[in-house]
Amino acid sequence: MAEIVRNLRIAGPTPLPLPVLAALQRPMVPHRGQWFREFVRNLLRRLRELHRTDGDVFVLPGTGSAGWEIAVVNLLHPGDRVLLLVNGDFGERWRRVAERYGVDVVVREIPYGQAVRPDHVAESLGQTPGIRAVFLVYNETSTGVLNPLSEIAAIVRDAGALLAVDGVSAIAGCPFEMDAWGVDLVFSGSQKAWMCPPGLVIVGVGPRAWDAVEGAGFPRAFWDLREYRAAARTGDLPSTAPISLIYALEAAVGMIEEEGLERVWNRHRELAGWFRAATGSVGFRCFAEAGFESPTVTALVPPEGIDPETLVARLERRYGIAVNGGQGRLKGKIIRVGHMGWVERVDLEVVYAALVRELTDAREGRWD
Repeated sequence: MAEIVRNLRIAGPTPLPLPVLAALQRPMVPHRGQWFREFVRNLLRRLRELHRTDGDVFVLPGTGSAGWEIAVVNLLHPGDRVLLLVNGDFGERWRRVAERYGVDVVVREIPYGQAVRPDHVAESLGQTPGIRAVFLVYNETSTGVLNPLSEIAAIVRDAGALLAVDGVSAIAGCPFEMDAWGVDLVFSGSQKAWMCPPGLVIVGVGPRAWDAVEGAGFPRAFWDLREYRAAARTGDLPSTAPISLIYALEAAVGMIEEEGLERVWNRHRELAGWFRAATGSVGFRCFAEAGFESPTVTALVPPEGIDPETLVARLERRYGIAVNGGQGRLKGKIIRVGHMGWVERVDLEVVYAALVRELTDAREGRWD
């Protein structure tokens, strides 16, 4: 069956730029050889700069979802109490992972579509003694909400707790200052704003997190960050390196550096703003709370009488445009359009034009 998607506008995996595609074609080399070791060491240095940290950044085989488990087993003991701030489906998934490990998870639920506010965090920390760590999804991909991480981080640090951040759909697309904001651990996935295929989880680790890692009480093997720190000193990974994916990530990092990190952030913000305004003008409603809309994915409630799942299917069948429907509690209620990584306004203009045509056809009785 032929692939019909010509405009990949889901919330990840994202389109691959030509330099990334070219990098994937590079030949294999000895993954313990000196050339590749220097290649990896240089890449890790550049990733530290893009995370705005003097701490450590590692590249691990895996996807963004592995970050939930990495955070739990490297920072905690069984029975430790954590505050998990949940305002979307990915927060719920992190909750399930933590509970499977026997962590005492205190959940602060925020209505979907709304942001986690600093006062939510301060109140929860004040009411619940013994919080060891706070877990937060920075950019909730399921709702299109960007949580105010910098303000939340300040409250968590003042309370003496660790802060672990799911930055899967945020890092490299949304503003992020690891050291200045006081984030202790952050993870992201290569298939999002990093513009690469799925298969890598990028993890930043700060000094307070390292203190926790050294004393954590869970058995660790593949996800043991101490192993990655030791290997990184020589440009190695503890296991066989996913060489082609690392080539791809290095190419993507080069593109971000060439554009300029803050220009990348601004491009995402401006494109998201244009798309929200354009779709709002024809009757779509942005699901995210005003002022907290994501720069990398927009969740839209279609106008009355337009079924979101049908709309998603028609966009792909008629135009080769792939967008997401809702997930979890939001299935059948919204559509989600990704605009992260390698994306320009023309890509979103095509989506907007298709949405307008579908609204017209539906209202004129031409939906079959």
